[in-house]
Amino acid sequence: MISTADFRNGAKLELDGEPFIIIEFQHVKPGKGGAFVRTKIKSLKSGNVIDRTFRSGEKLESPNLEEKTMQYLYATGEEYFFMDNETYEQQPLSAAQLGESKNWLKENMEIKVLYHNGNPIGVEVPMFVELKVTYTEPGVKGDTASGGTKPATLETGAVVKVPLYMEEGEVIKVDTRTGEYIERVK
Repeated sequence: MISTADFRNGAKLELDGEPFIIIEFQHVKPGKGGAFVRTKIKSLKSGNVIDRTFRSGEKLESPNLEEKTMQYLYATGEEYFFMDNETYEQQPLSAAQLGESKNWLKENMEIKVLYHNGNPIGVEVPMFVELKVTYTEPGVKGDTASGGTKPATLETGAVVKVPLYMEEGEVIKVDTRTGEYIERVK
């Protein structure tokens, strides 16, 4: 059980049999009436964000979540396959279950697969990944000091904005939460 007093950003709770994560919360104590907690919660299954208000002191169920470290193997169309490192069983996940995470998956990468009541519902990729630039427009001499950016396609198919001096074949570090270029990897 989780009480409204225990609400924190990133805390997980269960509503109507579906797991949610708290994105934002605010304790409100009006002059008249009882206190309440205003929250923004995101479904771990569908990714939908909803606003929900709870009475102060209300207790909610904690979701039955389990994380397994698995290895990403390959993708076929809309299915992505992962292998359990202990049992060597393969687990397919759909593109919808992965959401934006699929942009950062590289073959043989170790990631955490999130299970709810024994069913896979999503993945947690590392905060930073190192990926190779497979295509970008050539930089023009003299453009390096202007601070501009250009789009670059990475080996996973994701497109990120990189500095103008970046060339094909270079490896860069990307923040998977925002999809932003961090630095060039030496």
